[in-house]
Amino acid sequence: MKDYLIIRISLLLVFINIVSCKVDKKTTYDLLLKNGNVIDLETGTISVQNILIANGRITKIVAAEDTQNINAKTIRDVSNKYILPGFWDNHVHFRGGDSLIKANKDFLTLFMANGITTVRDAGGDLTSSVMRWKDSIASDELLGPTIFTSGPKIDGPNGTWAGSLEVSNTNEINQALDSLQKIPVDFVKIYDSRISGENYLNTIIAAEKRNLISSGHMPFTVTLDETISAGVDAVEHLYYVMKGCSSNEREITDRLVKKEIGFWDAMPLLQESYSDSTAQSTFARLKTEGVYVVPTLHIGETLSYLDEVNHKNDTYLRYMDKGIIKTYDGRIQRALNASEQQTKDRKALQLFFGELAKSLHDSGVNLLAGSDSGAYNSYTYPGISLHKELEQLVSIGIAPLEALKTSAYNGAKFLKKDNDYGELAINKIADIVVLNGNPLEDISQTQNIQMVVKQGKVWEQNELNKRLESLRKDKN
Repeated sequence: MKDYLIIRISLLLVFINIVSCKVDKKTTYDLLLKNGNVIDLETGTISVQNILIANGRITKIVAAEDTQNINAKTIRDVSNKYILPGFWDNHVHFRGGDSLIKANKDFLTLFMANGITTVRDAGGDLTSSVMRWKDSIASDELLGPTIFTSGPKIDGPNGTWAGSLEVSNTNEINQALDSLQKIPVDFVKIYDSRISGENYLNTIIAAEKRNLISSGHMPFTVTLDETISAGVDAVEHLYYVMKGCSSNEREITDRLVKKEIGFWDAMPLLQESYSDSTAQSTFARLKTEGVYVVPTLHIGETLSYLDEVNHKNDTYLRYMDKGIIKTYDGRIQRALNASEQQTKDRKALQLFFGELAKSLHDSGVNLLAGSDSGAYNSYTYPGISLHKELEQLVSIGIAPLEALKTSAYNGAKFLKKDNDYGELAINKIADIVVLNGNPLEDISQTQNIQMVVKQGKVWEQNELNKRLESLRKDKN
């Protein structure tokens, strides 16, 4: 009996020792961001918390004082800093032909140096290179943002942009979508330079049947209501929304179909016939159908004032390849050669677009912050232009929190990637930006970056700046 008791006591002691070891054992994480002001993009609340990261994902978020049983291979004290998801630029372009592949690849560093951890590539002619970069970034072999791409645009015969998939009938539409799915792309981008209204709508309908996300420019030979009914998921730029706010949209569309007027001829007619009641009905439909709108206000502002603003001393011009700068010439010459009335109309239209974007937001339509940066878009520089877009949104009266939502938060939802991105939450991919100032008080603080975390790996701003400086063309 005595031996039996001794055995039971010994086993009990062993069990207690095992349990004790489990309680005392600390979990080891790859990265701890300690004591940061974490911004909740849903509510706008700020709380001091520790973010724990392992295997490239956020594993745990705990109160700042709760540091028991926590070990981390890397610890960064981010006291008094502000933490939010890495920024998304929801409209960029990689394009310009083989001679500009290296120049476009350099954009990846520009994005990262500006805290942009994800970009939505809205169509170009460098798809093979983009897909290689995309894979290399995902495997941590290349520094750059996660790329979600449309691949080549879909357009009509003899489309404006090189590399576009040209469609003129249903069979060609299906062939184009087949080829895009083989790449595979993340969404379908439709352009309006040559595509017929019928083929445009049929492309959206066909993409919808395949459960593909679609976005694009809308030919002025169709109405916005027809586009929404076809199932478009996002409208790129505000021209097309403005058209849907005109009380005379049908009449103006008929004139465009008959080729009595062109795209730019329609602008003042649409602006003059803007109807608040029609607009409110349009906004309600966009909201109900979950259609996103990409305002691209910054590029509009930049292009509208090319006649007044001298960009020769722009800081970011020094990072642009000569080949990229050469692509700027077309828009610059058009601006310089425009008549006084055309210049005046363009500036008035830009002011109108600011008011339109604010009305869209106030009506509950989801906006996406996108720069439209890339070759051919003069002085709209990759990286910094996303921050300028956020500033534009705030300047028209949108609150900083709501402006911030148009980047990562809405971007992830639009592409149906919100299980992995868009918020600082457990199990989300650890793409994070740490700011020195509070962007909810001053939106320009989005540029005041202390560090960027990409898939759990820390990049201090001084490291990113060194990489940025290596791109300077004025030193070469």
